[in-house]
Amino acid sequence: MPSQHSTQPELEPAIFEGPLHPRLRLHSQFKSRFLPDARDLTVYLPPGYEENPDRHYPVMLLHDGQNLFDPNTAFIPGRTWKVAEAADEAISCRMVEPLIIVGVANTGERRLAEYTPDADWKLGGGEAARYGELLVKDLLPFIASQYRIRTGAENTGLGGSSLGGLVSLYLGLKYPEVFARLAVLSPSVWWNHRSIIGYVNETAPALPEKPRIWLDVGEGEGRRTVLDADLLDRRLVSNGWKPGENLSYLRVPGGMHDETSWAARVAPMLGFLFPAK
Repeated sequence: MPSQHSTQPELEPAIFEGPLHPRLRLHSQFKSRFLPDARDLTVYLPPGYEENPDRHYPVMLLHDGQNLFDPNTAFIPGRTWKVAEAADEAISCRMVEPLIIVGVANTGERRLAEYTPDADWKLGGGEAARYGELLVKDLLPFIASQYRIRTGAENTGLGGSSLGGLVSLYLGLKYPEVFARLAVLSPSVWWNHRSIIGYVNETAPALPEKPRIWLDVGEGEGRRTVLDADLLDRRLVSNGWKPGENLSYLRVPGGMHDETSWAARVAPMLGFLFPAK
């Protein structure tokens, strides 16, 4: 799949040196036609990638890329999702199909705007549609030009937590022909009077096939957050998702709204969305 992205000054990735995972690659300051700010991309390559040059892999995009791999860039220094370590272990024990994972860094002050589907009258926001164009029309073609990914919605995932979980669900329903595997961790269902619930109700009946969804929430995140996740689960089921088949909903006892809690859910999330064959 050729790249549609012609403005990248540097195509060759940087290889992390030092204590970080040896199969991480960094593409600094990725630019898009659709949003003004550049952002770093961190790419995890599965075991055997270099040794099997003819093999192609599914790919998953994860938001808030600063918090996934590198303790030095994490929002809370030292606390990450430990995605590379979790993926390595899950792949090695044949729980998860080998896959490529792309961490897409947020842009700091504009994170809220880019991760929200519509504008809230107090908080603003509402640029998720443009962020989706960035991912679909610029970023995925760029990744396909650099790495051996399998194309097609069944091989492409999208995920995140909090507002990242919200935007993953929104874009998964907006682009069902692109993303068929969604990780929705601790989603911010509360955004703009729970408008995502209405969006599910509006879009789900027209979907030719339901994307596979991992949904979770920590029971330590607060009663309102848990009730919102329960509501989202019910609305998904009422709109045709089947628990245990294309929907997994997990309430995590004691789970909090933080990187440590999300890190513990990476392996089971990947196992549900990309089970080993």
